[in-house]
Amino acid sequence: MPKDRKSSPLRRIALDTRPLAHPVFRRLLVGQSAAYVGTMVTSVTVPVQVYALTQSSLAVGLTGLAGLAPIVIFGLYGGAVADRFDRRRLYLASAGVTWTITLTLLVQAVADVRSVPLILTLVAVQAGAFAVSSAARGAIIPRIVPGPLIPAANTLYFTVGNVAQVAGPLVAGLLIALPNGYCWAYGADTVLFSALLYSAFRLPSILPTGPEAPTGGLRPVFEGLRFIAATPVLWMSFMVDIMAMTLAMPTALFPAAAELRFGGGVGPLYSAIALGSVAAGLFSGWIGRVRRQGRALALAVTAWAAAIALAGTVHHLLAVVILLAAAGAADLVSAVYRETILQTYAPDAMRGRLQGVFTIVVAGGPRLGDLRAGAMASATGFGLAWTGSAVVCMVVVLVGALLVRPFWRYTVTQVQP
Repeated sequence: MPKDRKSSPLRRIALDTRPLAHPVFRRLLVGQSAAYVGTMVTSVTVPVQVYALTQSSLAVGLTGLAGLAPIVIFGLYGGAVADRFDRRRLYLASAGVTWTITLTLLVQAVADVRSVPLILTLVAVQAGAFAVSSAARGAIIPRIVPGPLIPAANTLYFTVGNVAQVAGPLVAGLLIALPNGYCWAYGADTVLFSALLYSAFRLPSILPTGPEAPTGGLRPVFEGLRFIAATPVLWMSFMVDIMAMTLAMPTALFPAAAELRFGGGVGPLYSAIALGSVAAGLFSGWIGRVRRQGRALALAVTAWAAAIALAGTVHHLLAVVILLAAAGAADLVSAVYRETILQTYAPDAMRGRLQGVFTIVVAGGPRLGDLRAGAMASATGFGLAWTGSAVVCMVVVLVGALLVRPFWRYTVTQVQP
């Protein structure tokens, strides 16, 4: 007699695709998938173009700093707006701004402006729009899939995002190598991002729920921050991610590493972390059944930092790619738990604001990491900038998680079957 599929070991660990049965989520995921590929093409093209113009890892790090303030400002305020107005309209408007900036990057490449300040300005505006759209999207997902499927929905999102992070850099490497390569790269992003605009346009109206909508001004922002400060489970989940991204994110070093250490290979370096995340996502069916999600998050971040630290000690491209892929697998697990803890712990009336803070952490952390890595590499060389800082991350995360007992002991009451 054949085994029930639900009881088979493969079924229990395979990627959970049940959220795809919901048409609104499925359409949004498809549009976001195409946009992810284009976004990653631009995310690689911008630092490569800046490095080509300046020959400076510090300048590459500044591309991360340029977007930091807009992410903080628009992540916080955009989240408050998402708790007050139709999240569908907010998502569509902010995605439209992102598309417009991508088109402007294409124009500056076609015109061969060769202006780093202009590129940094465009990166800053695009970062602000991204922060708003991310806050809105994160608040939308719990409204379009059932509660028990939220971990699976987040896993699907992160998995397709990581597929894009594999494909995007490889596509970027091919396009950049062509004559007028920057034009081809930014043009590809412009076309692919159009799919996201269509999926956002097809969303239903999604108004926030709760006793009353927050008022205007900064008061709702501070209400969200006070809620986080009073909730150890939430603020610690943010803190471990900040540590992971600021202390153990080596991507600002990739252009110089590819040129000086490996004699090429910038595409594989940028793709490796995401490749590992994709592999982990394909066997992620177990993630939604873990109840001690705080502990699982801390251990996943520690594993991420350990793999990054080891990657900085080897000088063979394939070995580095394998270690970065292992780090990516751990990052997928930690990303799902961070997002799920936030979406299930927060009330809907406050999800936009808390998602805005989450966006600041997730998107702002790597930018601080880029600045930290670029500055450290210029001052101390690759060793401390890559490996030394990742070791510090391991220690800080483990000690911090153990000391914050509510976070370490946090257990969800409802898991997927």
